[in-house]
Amino acid sequence: MNAVTPLHDTDPTRGSRLEALNRWVKEVAALTRPERIHWCDGSQAEYDCLLAAMQAEGTLLPLNPDTHPNCWLHRSDPDDVARVEHLTFVCTRERDDAGPNNHWMAPAEAHAKIDALFEGCMRGRTLYVVPYCMGPIDSPLARCGVEITDSPYVVANMRIMTRMGESALARIEREGAEGAARGERADTFVKGLHSLGELDPERRFIMHFPEELTIKSYGSGYGGNALLGKKCHALRIASWQARQEGWLAEHMLIVGIENPQGETHYIAAAFPSACGKTNLAMLIPPESYREAGWKVWTVGDDICWMRPGADGRLWAINPEAGFFGVAPGTSARSNPNALATIAHDTIFTNVAVTDDNQPWWEGLDDRVPTLDWQGRPYDPANGPAAHPNSRFTVSARQCPTYSPHAEDPQGVPISAIVFGGRRASLVPLVFEARDWTHGVLVGAAMASETTAAAAGKTGVVRRDPMAMKPFCGYHYGDYFSHWLSFDEPGAKLPKIFHVNWFRKDADGGFIWPGFGENLRVLEWIVRRVEGRAGAVDTPIGKVPSIRDLNLGGASVSAAAIEALVAIDSDGWQRELDEIGTFFDGLGDRIPPALRTR
Repeated sequence: MNAVTPLHDTDPTRGSRLEALNRWVKEVAALTRPERIHWCDGSQAEYDCLLAAMQAEGTLLPLNPDTHPNCWLHRSDPDDVARVEHLTFVCTRERDDAGPNNHWMAPAEAHAKIDALFEGCMRGRTLYVVPYCMGPIDSPLARCGVEITDSPYVVANMRIMTRMGESALARIEREGAEGAARGERADTFVKGLHSLGELDPERRFIMHFPEELTIKSYGSGYGGNALLGKKCHALRIASWQARQEGWLAEHMLIVGIENPQGETHYIAAAFPSACGKTNLAMLIPPESYREAGWKVWTVGDDICWMRPGADGRLWAINPEAGFFGVAPGTSARSNPNALATIAHDTIFTNVAVTDDNQPWWEGLDDRVPTLDWQGRPYDPANGPAAHPNSRFTVSARQCPTYSPHAEDPQGVPISAIVFGGRRASLVPLVFEARDWTHGVLVGAAMASETTAAAAGKTGVVRRDPMAMKPFCGYHYGDYFSHWLSFDEPGAKLPKIFHVNWFRKDADGGFIWPGFGENLRVLEWIVRRVEGRAGAVDTPIGKVPSIRDLNLGGASVSAAAIEALVAIDSDGWQRELDEIGTFFDGLGDRIPPALRTR
């Protein structure tokens, strides 16, 4: 095994200032026994070398350079295509701190179990040291991590999804020095260890140690299991940090809605995976709205970190630098901005290809692909051509609507928080919570039909509070209490709403047209924030009447709107009973305030 590669810095004191990191890398190398070690600098030259090496190995395939320049296709193992929630553990000293919403394992047992798998697993491979920053590199809301991995595919994706390389390493170094000067620990960065292992589903685990700021993932190359800066760090570990430090780490998009007067309101919205977050984050207004001067700005499509500002408002950053979006269903109709974003310099995973080697997936257009996501000649008998959870990884800066304020170190102020899920019945198009506590209850009671983003059956309705069921790194009861704690004197908290784009009629068709038409709902939300829109009181909250929504030119009837905002009292009583049963299953840490709402 080669010695640890130097840090490419002539400063003779740098090694000692990064002593904690160097020591950890050496410990991991002694355990995993790689052939060589590479410290990633995040440069274009390094990225190009990674792509070329993967192409030479046949693990990364070039796509049509005329239609998709600098775009690539990766095919994962057929058994490694989604999150493995049943093998994902939160390892706290006290079992109750992880909560019934997480699988728990004692830290000592978890380390021993997964370290036995890591023993010698990188023989013949390169160990990559990937320093990264979640959030703008100079933002006080940002947090750093280091992922060690033996997957060049993971390194390439982490370069797109995070601020990876020398700038992140410099911040880790600075924060370590500052911590040491205060007599505190110098390794406040999140340590993530990942290996492909043998890609054996029976030997595939993701262990989170929030009290140690540590993640260990073995046996998977799929995004959410292997890109440890994403769900593992940015949600499971960060949610624990956020509770300790007084902020929120949430599974939310951030979108800016600019009205014709040039005023922009930023909305944070929580939806389970594959329920339209990316489409909403990149929404294109209907023609009448565009003509009137409305604009939509994309800040982030998946994760939101919010912190109270000196003015009492919540300020938010998108900790990610890219989009790891679901491909199926993305089209010129549903999300033309996404298509423009991924037209170049994109890594596609598990999509199909056409006869001229363009990426293809269900819902894109009417062409018939040549090869499916496993590289087989396309045959409908084998199922969808593209895997239902196939993905694209692309820099957020390529998005035509990327907000000029997305990189602001202080973040953007949040005017409204929106919860939503995929519900075929009962839940109206939109309703507003009565106050912050009611809004927390609305988020805590969220339910949605499962999608292909997680292993298991799809179309099953499950409770997914704040869209954080797979991602909250501690007890849900404590998490709800943390949300309630923000309602303090002087706080100027966002209004909270719930939306449902997925109501169906008796024939199984969607009632609401969705896509750009969703701006009509967002306009009502913004006007409610401004105090300029009416609403109708109902037992579940405030809903708009037909006259409260701007429906000029909309392809939906008044009768449909009436159906979409109607409240089924008997159905909601059953829903409340189910919510109570769900809370019962979470134990006695559920805040009493939610029980009495």
